[in-house]
Amino acid sequence: MDGVRIVELKKSVFESNDREAEKLRDELKEKGVFLLNLMSSPGSGKTTTLLRTIEALKAKYRIGVMEADIDSDVDAGKIAETGVRCIQLHTGGMCHLDAGMTRQGMEELTAKDLDLAILENVGNLVCPAEFDTGATCNAMILSVPEGDDKPLKYPLMFTVCDAVMINKIDVLPYFDFDMERCRQNILMRNPKAQIFPVSAKTGEGISEWVKWLEGRIDRK
Repeated sequence: MDGVRIVELKKSVFESNDREAEKLRDELKEKGVFLLNLMSSPGSGKTTTLLRTIEALKAKYRIGVMEADIDSDVDAGKIAETGVRCIQLHTGGMCHLDAGMTRQGMEELTAKDLDLAILENVGNLVCPAEFDTGATCNAMILSVPEGDDKPLKYPLMFTVCDAVMINKIDVLPYFDFDMERCRQNILMRNPKAQIFPVSAKTGEGISEWVKWLEGRIDRK
């Protein structure tokens, strides 16, 4: 319609968020803080994997955790039991965190006193992948029961992640999950992705993931 101004809102929102994310990333680098953004769908074992990761790293690094949920503080309570600094972020119904929300969380954590900050993002494979949080590193968890075709169905999530943990490998015999096919599906979306088959329940494979993460943290 003539005379009507059309505003591309989605593009504007993403561009603004990207600028804020880059600014936050630069600030954290100056402070020597490594920010890990951990994403997955609900039920993938994200919190259990995070607990294993914290236990392996807390003697070496000062760690703080931001637990993001639409509601509840169940996961934050579990993380707090490890002795690391932890805060709960309620998103008010939003299915993701953006750079502004992450900044607010980092301020509450007092980031200047940390070596490693971990954001456990809201559980889903769509919205969190769309918004840059300002993280130094993006990682995600895909669990065996979800199926080896998820990289084909949710391409952006696998494209933006530096590392993919394939969790619950202890139940591989009970599911129609082809590990090699899953690897190929991930690498088709992201040839640079680091892939770690793990079992958060038994601890299998966690050391490989932790060793890789340590290397990234030490290069920050």
